Amino acid sequence: MPELPEVQTIVDDLNQKIKGDTVIGFWSDWKKSVKMPLDKFKKGIKDREILAAKRVGKNIFIDLSGGKTIYIHLKMTGHLLVKRKTQSSKRKVKEKDYFDEKVNQYIHHVFFLKSGRTLEFSDLRKFGKIILADTDKIDEIKEIGSLGVDAMSQGFTLNKLDEILDNRKTKIKMLLMDQSKIAGIGNIYVSEILFEAGILPSRPADTLSGEERRKLYNAIKKILKKATKLRGTSDSDYRDTAGAPGKFQEVLKVYRRAGKRCSRCDTIVLREKMGQRGTFFCPACQK
Repeated sequence: MPELPEVQTIVDDLNQKIKGDTVIGFWSDWKKSVKMPLDKFKKGIKDREILAAKRVGKNIFIDLSGGKTIYIHLKMTGHLLVKRKTQSSKRKVKEKDYFDEKVNQYIHHVFFLKSGRTLEFSDLRKFGKIILADTDKIDEIKEIGSLGVDAMSQGFTLNKLDEILDNRKTKIKMLLMDQSKIAGIGNIYVSEILFEAGILPSRPADTLSGEERRKLYNAIKKILKKATKLRGTSDSDYRDTAGAPGKFQEVLKVYRRAGKRCSRCDTIVLREKMGQRGTFFCPACQK
């Protein structure tokens, strides 16, 4: 599932490519993803200008004129592609066209824009979700109202992390992935964050010292910022709006590296199952 860096990359792309454009139509071959009658959805978005895209946790919002907002959750295999009506034949030779790759071929929803561009939702497993809501009532959407503080927001301070960790015996990995506590961190980045901070995923949250909490806080900000700069991790289906993979997978330290040697200490990286998910760590570097 795309996590905060992937979703932020998509949101940044949308603001660059389609902000100011106007929605003139919509097509879907999988109505279950659109959480209202399709005709009503089409009517609700038609002829509205795209004001801005934004992110909360792993959720995408596209604000439209007239006080409406499209809410999109990519779920496990979804990603958004922005295409021109006619792809230019004058593209530089070194610039690869990724749209023809198989991972980008599972198009189930298309927003047609006045400029001739299309915003297309590729989703292999068809678990994605699209909702049209009043902009001033976004917080009333069940999935949004239950979210904790966003991991890259100004509200996520060291004091806030202390508050989240205090008196909790939950394993630190599971607590960091709990979207009702901290929004945006998933299985890939929690492994990398805990490695950066030198903390074992199985440690109860309330056993972390003040210094360890400070290291953890700094690691969260550092890893998520770096991953966003590298345009996310293409571990499987994730692609950016040009259909291109991210690059953070090229610098992963522990995630999916079980059996390989730690880049810091040469110890073999281990994998354990925790919360039904693979958990990767270095038993020497992390305590």
